[in-house]
Amino acid sequence: MDKRERLARVLEARDLDSIWLVRPNSFAWLTGGSNVVDRENPVGIAAVGYDGDDLRVVTTNIERDRIAAEELPDLEADVDVEAFPWYEGSIEEAIADRVDEDERAAADVDVPGLEQVDPAAFRQPLTERDRERYRRLGRETAVAVESVCRELKPGDTEHEVASALRVALSAQNIETPVVLVGGAERAQQYRHYTPRETELGDYALVSVTTERAGLHASCTRTVAFDPPSWLETRHEAAARVETTALAATRAAARDPEGGTAGDVFARMQAAYEAIGHEDEWKRHHQGGAAGFAGREWIATPDGDAPVETPMAYAWNPTVAGAKSEDTVLVTDDDWEVLTTTDDWPTTRVSAIEADLELERPAVLELEDDR
Repeated sequence: MDKRERLARVLEARDLDSIWLVRPNSFAWLTGGSNVVDRENPVGIAAVGYDGDDLRVVTTNIERDRIAAEELPDLEADVDVEAFPWYEGSIEEAIADRVDEDERAAADVDVPGLEQVDPAAFRQPLTERDRERYRRLGRETAVAVESVCRELKPGDTEHEVASALRVALSAQNIETPVVLVGGAERAQQYRHYTPRETELGDYALVSVTTERAGLHASCTRTVAFDPPSWLETRHEAAARVETTALAATRAAARDPEGGTAGDVFARMQAAYEAIGHEDEWKRHHQGGAAGFAGREWIATPDGDAPVETPMAYAWNPTVAGAKSEDTVLVTDDDWEVLTTTDDWPTTRVSAIEADLELERPAVLELEDDR
């Protein structure tokens, strides 16, 4: 379905006259471009509105020419890009000024006089063009991450590795909203191993969430120099839970009664129990749908978010110092790992109580030069 058709359905369902998107991921979803200058600001510097017939873009006079020339690849060339003086108000006020008094309108941020809408629901499932962009992002993310991982040494600090990852990804025009590097000590202590001035030691977990053109890709790789005896077993256990989640994702999407995030989560809980780690799911969120956010939704035991295809999913189970994570495109009849290079050692892993086997990244063992 065309994205404007989706917006038209939102207008009809909510009895709205127009809808405005100004959050960076929503703006990117509709336009294919970026409205970001300051990444600390959750609100972009341009908004795109739709009234059921026409699109219009509004931004400041500072940004108008650049936005029109460079940031609207998915919109027709003659889309109206309006400007307001930067010193006369905010983007929210500019939106409000363009809504008639008797008009019912909504936005994805707080705008005086407008309803608020959560765009995550209509960003799913992914369009064909978005899937193609996702394939490029996923592969280029994996190439950068794996190239850095292959050069790691046990004496490298987590900060040094994180810096190398950011440089390698930035060179591909890829942003890095999440970079986690956990050496042997901290990877066992914490699920979110934010980088510190700590040497990697015997092994390391490297996890990223990347972003380009609004799309987000996540993956984790494990590198070992002198691995603890339990690492491979726990790594495979996490990979089995992840594979089980992927099998459950497609099953939920095929459910004629409408499968939910909670259905997938229940299968993950059962998988943890089957491998002897029944409480591990309590120690870290398990992931969920990916797309124009790191997670469009995160699965919980009672999560009612619908599971749709074609859609990307990034499940990230952990087992006490081990983690398995990739971004995978799930369709009605297949699973396609997006964050892969086909140049990393793999292990074939079977889902629990489901007919699915997948090649998942194995632990990469490198020379211990200490």
